[in-house]
Amino acid sequence: MRKLTFGMNLSVDGYIAATGDDLGWSEPNDELFQWWSDRVSATGTALYGRKLWETMSSHWPTADQQPGATPAQIEYAHRWRDMPKVVFSSTISTVDWNNRLVTGDAVTEIARLKAEDGGPMDIGGATLAAVAMRAGLIDEYAIVTHPVLVGGGTPFFAALDTWVNLTLVETRTFGDGVVLTRYETKR
Repeated sequence: MRKLTFGMNLSVDGYIAATGDDLGWSEPNDELFQWWSDRVSATGTALYGRKLWETMSSHWPTADQQPGATPAQIEYAHRWRDMPKVVFSSTISTVDWNNRLVTGDAVTEIARLKAEDGGPMDIGGATLAAVAMRAGLIDEYAIVTHPVLVGGGTPFFAALDTWVNLTLVETRTFGDGVVLTRYETKR
């Protein structure tokens, strides 16, 4: 069974994007950027909702070719492009590179992917992650909290029908006061 992790940057008040999908508050320092890059390198497959897919695919496919790209950005761009991705959407009709589009039932497909052999999977995007949370499919939460209050926007956690008990497995503080907390789902 493959492990499924939901991990994203979020504000202290619990948002992954501020009002208007503003992500400007979540710029990582070099240490945090390397942590995210290493995470992408270790991920067997990434599962994306449409909005996050559009954000990521508008930048990272050519980020390594941009003037002033740092070695870390170049490395991340290569890792991101190489990582297989499954995009869940009912509103787009194609995806590029080594990616696959799923337009049907997300819960059924995520459960099928978890049952396959392979490396760990990451899930990103609030709407897609909410579906997986409600279905009890997420094994781990990697919460990267930035010291900012944004006051509204897209929440990290969805409303749930039942409690999800968690076990703390890691805490780490990065520069700029960013804190990682990783929790595993108690089964």
